[in-house]
Amino acid sequence: MASYTIGEINNILKGELIGNTTQQIEGPEQLQNAKSNHITFIGSVKYVKYWADSKACAAIVNDNLTVEPGENRALIKVKNADLAMAKILELFQPSTPEFETDIHPTAVIHKTATIGKGCKIGANCYVGKNVELGDGVILYPNVCVFDETTIGNHTTIWSGTVIREHCIIGSHCIFHTNVSIGADGFGYRPSDDGRGLVKIPQIGNVIIGHYVEIGANSCVDRAKFSSTIVGDGCKIDNLVQIAHNSVMGRFCIMAGHSGLAGSVTLGDGVIIGGSASIKDHTTIHSGATVGAGSGVMNDVKAGETVLGYPAQDARDMLKQWVAMRRLAKK
Repeated sequence: MASYTIGEINNILKGELIGNTTQQIEGPEQLQNAKSNHITFIGSVKYVKYWADSKACAAIVNDNLTVEPGENRALIKVKNADLAMAKILELFQPSTPEFETDIHPTAVIHKTATIGKGCKIGANCYVGKNVELGDGVILYPNVCVFDETTIGNHTTIWSGTVIREHCIIGSHCIFHTNVSIGADGFGYRPSDDGRGLVKIPQIGNVIIGHYVEIGANSCVDRAKFSSTIVGDGCKIDNLVQIAHNSVMGRFCIMAGHSGLAGSVTLGDGVIIGGSASIKDHTTIHSGATVGAGSGVMNDVKAGETVLGYPAQDARDMLKQWVAMRRLAKK
């Protein structure tokens, strides 16, 4: 098990060391759960009160907080405790599952597929016709990559993920378990005789940029024509739906259970809160934020924060809620 002195950790973080501890640090932990061999973090004033009773020997602390280290305990003051703790988590991150062979004998790889240097392909994977895998791609067991799909360098795809035909995936992406890329978009119209529904063919594809991470059981549907696009650096939580012909800009965030209907456009840096729903053919401009549980029915201006159902300016919505509460008390 890895362990570090407080000095070694501070050399990594390059913070301000206050106090000292002779305890070897064997991992990070929450304030209330920490033991004497743990380092913890304090990123907000509301958690300062828990430090005195915590058993942790050290803490990473935002430099705008006032905290005393105590006996045989140390603090490392940094500008952003959350980002600093991310570096510590990397130090103690357990190794990923190992491949005994680079390409498992049960994997089925079409003879026309191109496999880059250093790729690892697990048991029962399927790699279809004319698929191109860049260097260092990892397919964990039971991944399917269908025909004419391209995957960039050093992308990792976890078990159960299915990538349908003609999709284009960038480099350094991570797809967690059971992600669906390129399933048919939800396209139906009433039949002429009024007796049923006609399925509209979905002949487009999905294009995903570089450094995109998609959480477990999330879906990105293929376009009716052209492409559904997820821009560079987007981070998508578990159980998220991105419908056909939607276009996401760079570095957008979508929290769990949120969803984009068809042909939604997100600018750069848009944040979608958990369980929020975005109406089809809606544009949310760069830097906007949609609060959790909101229903967006109209376009959202750049930098605006909206909340509620239907969603509107967050300040206006909060005023309405306050007014309604006052009326209810009368």
